[in-house]
Order: sequence, then structure tokens, then C-alpha cells
Amino acid sequence: MKHRVTPIAIHAPASTRAAERRKQAWRLLAQAAFFIVFVLTPVFDLFRYDLTRGHAYFLGMEWRLGIDAFLNGEIGAGMAAINVLGRLFVPLFSIAGLVIFISWKWGRLYCGWLCPHFSVVETINRLMLVATGKPSLWDPRALPTRQPDGSVIRPDRRVWLLVLPLAVFFAFLWAVVLLSYLMPPLEMYPRLFSLSLQRYEAIFVIAATVVLSLEFLLARHLFCRYACAVGMFQSLAWMGNRKALVVGVDRTRLAECSDCLQGEGSACEAACPMRLKPRSIKRLMFACTQCAQCISACATVQTDNPQGGLLAWVQGEEARQLEGGFKAPRPARAPDAGEG
Repeated sequence: MKHRVTPIAIHAPASTRAAERRKQAWRLLAQAAFFIVFVLTPVFDLFRYDLTRGHAYFLGMEWRLGIDAFLNGEIGAGMAAINVLGRLFVPLFSIAGLVIFISWKWGRLYCGWLCPHFSVVETINRLMLVATGKPSLWDPRALPTRQPDGSVIRPDRRVWLLVLPLAVFFAFLWAVVLLSYLMPPLEMYPRLFSLSLQRYEAIFVIAATVVLSLEFLLARHLFCRYACAVGMFQSLAWMGNRKALVVGVDRTRLAECSDCLQGEGSACEAACPMRLKPRSIKRLMFACTQCAQCISACATVQTDNPQGGLLAWVQGEEARQLEGGFKAPRPARAPDAGEG
């Protein structure tokens, strides 16, 4: 017997344009706040490893493994092992476990809502879109000029005068901040401002700035999708939970989104900074950062629709059904001879 595939309806309250704007405003605020924390954390010794002193700092305090006491004969091997276990492995596994649990349940929230690299990706994406009509040099075609709110953006190559220096500035900032996680910031920053960095510090800053400039200009979202270990582990944990939070589409209303930008394309696909197709099944959205920009774009296009947008976050049983790719259920197995 053939089974009929029934489209899945996403039962979510209609999202208003104002509500989606507030959601994105909160996300941008979270990104900005975390970027500031990322920059200032080594300055206040909240968390960093000092190569010159050979130990870490945590919340302003020295964080040692206790191996020096063992080498000096002050403690035995058993106590040294307990110190390493409690001061290194337990904190690391605890943090990793927390990140994996959050990712397993809600996906790559860190990437979309906090990651300082992803905030740079989105900033340069927006500027490059204005400069070239494409958020990336590798996109095969330009994105729609018509925006979800009905406005039109025409490419202006003069914006390259802002894209290039901004990419280099972010790269330089990242290089300096990364160095401050390894060197004493209050000693390194004065040398930086006076252009008297030590040789290895200058080599690190110059090399990191060049590499990151190329990455920000040429491979921003490609790095996030294929090379970022933190993002990859989050995605793997997320894919392991069939009921995790995921962007779902109301398949009963697909006719309403077939031409949402009046022949120029789909608003949700144009809005995705990772260049994904939000209406795809979960396994094709492996690198989704849960930034919800596709949901906001859809809600904006459907502002006048009393049912709201077609995209919404779903989890639980609805997410499990979406993950399966809308396949028809398998027919029941016929009982074997002799079974009751």
C-alpha cells in the first residue's frame, strides 16, 4: 500500500515585524557585549595563559597546576595527579560538557549570538553586499537588490574603500587581542603604541594580520562552515539530537513563498550569512548558527499576512519530523507465520 506524504504545518504564533526586529536587536547587543568581553578579558586577567610566567590566570588570580610543588618535593605523585585532575581536566571537561549540552539542545547558539568572529563575518558580509551585490566573492550570482521590507539596494563599488580597511582593522585587532591572551597585556600594549614590540611579538601581529585579512576578505563563512573546530563540534552535537531546536518551514503554505521577492529570489536564502538554504532539511543545514535572520526576513516579507511568516524555530516532535526529510512512514511489517 502506498502512503501519502502529508505536509507538515509549523504551529507557531505569527511573528510581527517589530518582534523580529527586537530579536535581532538583542542578538546584535549580545554580540557587541561579548566582543567587548573578548577584548578586555586578558586585560583584567579574567582568563588567559601567560607564556612569560608559565601559568594561567582566572578571574584575576594565578591558576597553577601544582606541578612545581611536586618538582620541589613538597607533595607526592598522588597529590600532584589530583591537582592536575582538579585544576585542568575537571574544568576543561565541565566547560566542554556544558557547550556540548547547549549545542545538543539548541544548536550553534554561541556562533550566532556570541562569537566575535561571526560578528565580523556579518559586518563584512553586509558591506560587501553593498559594494558588489554579493556577500562573498565566491557567490555565483548577486543577491536580490530588493530587500524584505521592499527597499532596493544597488551595488556601489565605492564601498570597497570601506570594506578593505575595515577587514584589515578587524584582522589587526584580532591579532593584537590574541597576543594579549599569551603575553602580559599591560606590558605589551605600551610597546605596541610606541611601535617597540619585541621581535617575536611583531612577527606574530604582522603574520596574524595578513592571514586574518585574507580570511575576512575571502573565506569568512567558509571558515565558519568547514574549518572552525568549535563550530564543527557544536554542529555534530546538534545533529545528534533529532528533537533539537531547528528552523522549520510550514510546508502547507509553500505557495506563499514561491516568489517572495517578486521574481528576484527568496528573502530567507538572501538573509542567511552562512549561505545556506533555510527551507532545506536539517542535514543540509549542518552549519546553521541559529541567528534567525532567515526567520526575520520571512516575517518582514509576510508583514501583512495574518498568519505571519512561514519560518519559525521548532523543537521536540516537530523538529524530529522535520529532520526526517518529510518522508512517508514505513509500512507496518507483516507478522511472521506463527506470531499471535
